[in-house]
Amino acid sequence: MIKNIKKFISDSSFKELRRLKKELNRINSLESTYKKMSDKQLQEQVSLLRKRLVSGASINEIIHDAFALVRETSERVLGMRHHDVQILGGLSLAEGNIAEMQTGEGKTLVAALPSFLHALQGRGVHVITANEYLARRDFEHIGSIHTFLGLSVGLNISGLTSELKQEAYQKDITYGTANEFGFDYLRDHMVTDNQEKVQRPLYFSIIDEIDSILIDEARTPLIIANKSNHSAELYNITSIVVRSFEEESDYEYYPESKQIYLTDEGTTKVEEAFGISNLFDAEHQILLHFIMQSLRAHVIMKRDVDYIVRNEQALLVDPFTGRIMEGRSYSDGLQQAIEAKEGIPIQDENQTMASITVQNYFKLYELVSGMTGTAATEKKEFFETYGMNVIEIPTNKPTIRVDFQDLIYNDLPSKLERIMEEVKQLNKSGRPVLIGTTSIEQSEKIAEEFTKNGIPFELLNAKTEEQEAQIIAKAGQKGKVTIATNMAGRGTDIAIDTEVRDLGGLHIIGTDRHESRRIDNQLRGRSGRQGDPGSTQFILSMDDRIITYYDDEDVRKWKKKVKTDTTGLILQPNPIKFLDKIQLTVESSHFSSRSSLVRFDNIIDQQRRAVYSQRNRLLANEDIFFIVKELIEANIASIFEKYCPKDQMHEEWNIRGLVEEISLLFPFANLKQEDFENLEYISLKERIETVKAEAFSFMETHSSMIEVNKQMKSITLAILDQVWVEHLENMEKLKEGVHLQAFGQEDPFRYFEREGYEMFLYLLQQLHSRIARRFSVLIRQYFDTKSEVNS
Repeated sequence: MIKNIKKFISDSSFKELRRLKKELNRINSLESTYKKMSDKQLQEQVSLLRKRLVSGASINEIIHDAFALVRETSERVLGMRHHDVQILGGLSLAEGNIAEMQTGEGKTLVAALPSFLHALQGRGVHVITANEYLARRDFEHIGSIHTFLGLSVGLNISGLTSELKQEAYQKDITYGTANEFGFDYLRDHMVTDNQEKVQRPLYFSIIDEIDSILIDEARTPLIIANKSNHSAELYNITSIVVRSFEEESDYEYYPESKQIYLTDEGTTKVEEAFGISNLFDAEHQILLHFIMQSLRAHVIMKRDVDYIVRNEQALLVDPFTGRIMEGRSYSDGLQQAIEAKEGIPIQDENQTMASITVQNYFKLYELVSGMTGTAATEKKEFFETYGMNVIEIPTNKPTIRVDFQDLIYNDLPSKLERIMEEVKQLNKSGRPVLIGTTSIEQSEKIAEEFTKNGIPFELLNAKTEEQEAQIIAKAGQKGKVTIATNMAGRGTDIAIDTEVRDLGGLHIIGTDRHESRRIDNQLRGRSGRQGDPGSTQFILSMDDRIITYYDDEDVRKWKKKVKTDTTGLILQPNPIKFLDKIQLTVESSHFSSRSSLVRFDNIIDQQRRAVYSQRNRLLANEDIFFIVKELIEANIASIFEKYCPKDQMHEEWNIRGLVEEISLLFPFANLKQEDFENLEYISLKERIETVKAEAFSFMETHSSMIEVNKQMKSITLAILDQVWVEHLENMEKLKEGVHLQAFGQEDPFRYFEREGYEMFLYLLQQLHSRIARRFSVLIRQYFDTKSEVNS
């Protein structure tokens, strides 16, 4: 079965496949055994496999029986038998690898194998899909295999109550989207009662379209936010100010990294507009933030590319799928800046309460695996960021699709003319055509040209997504012409009938290179599924967005050398080679951006884990006095260092301040200043330790401590959450301004790491002091200070 596949896949994948083939042969040898079993006997095998695990067998020791069992069950329940290549895909997933399987190879059925295997551990398996529609479909379809075998299957979608989510997570296998799982994790670390948590410890996940989730969406963190108190009107004002700004004179823009900076001239304009002397003073931090977000809204964010305006709302467009991102908004004021730019009602700005990147969420699992049709181009990133290997799985049937060489024209009109000619010719023959575009704006421009030329078509983009199923259902029919954004580039099965097969199948025309070769390959993958005929070709121009958006001196020099034929088709220098270079440059830039995001977020992630660990500790204990003691002890140490630093002369110590602050913590201790004067450093420290020990001992035996303990749990959680939210906001501001360090010849990352650490120490100091202060208030409330002192 794997004969002659080496020429189609990389050497590393070939070696892995050769190893996995041995496992496949063992699974195949068991097929006849399981085929002879009755339904009841098949179901009984599940408990036998679980007993083997309990007795000490490893996952690898039961994998052959588990896979053979699922294959036979699938054939009986769904009438679908796993092909050998699907078994190979399942084996690679079971080990925590990425299985690269071409479009139409049945990746959904593949996931049934490793999900069953790991679910036998009883620790919960999460199957991650691209959207809730697919989650529900796989829950019902593939879930029927597992239900037949006695496993429980759950569906985790948005809008469920905590009780229903808890129920879904307790199942052996749970289906849902990456966003929903990630948000549940964040919400679990905002609850005030341990019983309100919905997730179990994260064990094993299978991510469908893993490159989309871990690569494409990696630059968009998951954020839970509440309304902030920032003024919406200020966005209208800053929008007016930056509207007149000009590139180079007022700001510098680097499109590869989407970074934008004010020039000295732009800074002066802002200062004059607001009557201030220095925009970068600490007191003007909020104004600077508003200016920069307004500038990003005007320069970087494009209408009908990054967002659309519908019913006086700015709705986000997923750049990789072309779909509206329902319920999502830009964070940190960018949403409000866009609304001000578009002159629509400005919504309240959100304040981040909790956040995590997709990368760091999935690093919380013990084992992660995934499937996609396009991962080979990102092998290095998957390994470096996630430690995952990409294994290229051969197709079940040979691919006969023809991918024609790109045609590149000197300008947009020439390109459009060639597209029209191609479509007219194909339309005459009856072959269906899918026109792939990179944005809503581009899809609508192509549609205008088709209308002018009298070519009937269907248009699929975020503005028409309600008709998506109907449009896709017809896209493979004879004579159909469909214009679509990336919505039709992934997770879409365009069926063709026998007549269309005889005509040559579906033809794809790409009208612009995407910012990643993977997305181009996904578009090509809409044609020629499962051995069907088909063809693809990209018809491009030097006016395309990928070139003009990333224009530089090299492009201008190259254009001067261009020679074309009479139609405007570039003959030399080699345009494909040049365009490949640009696309690789863009990919490299995005990779650097993602890597930078990971580096910066890893610092916040370490802090997040420390805070969440403390939070979980508080939730897990009803009697939290021992935890509060630790925090108060840390606060006392800080107070001692504040008033009596070791490296300071004895005469310079502030004994009065020390005694006052300790007295505030322990009002019943009846401390006197003279008892602390004239003591050396060690003796003074020992005296404080004695006071602390006596105070804690007194409180532990006091009847009021029960009530104090009850209130301190909720108070401590609230304070911890409050200082964490403040810290996240400060870290975001730090990240926003970190680029300025590069001008001072300092590594921005090192600066962020150092300053972030200092800020985290401040968070801890605030946590300790605020809890200590609230604790002293409760002490006064519940303890009869006067009677205790007199006695």
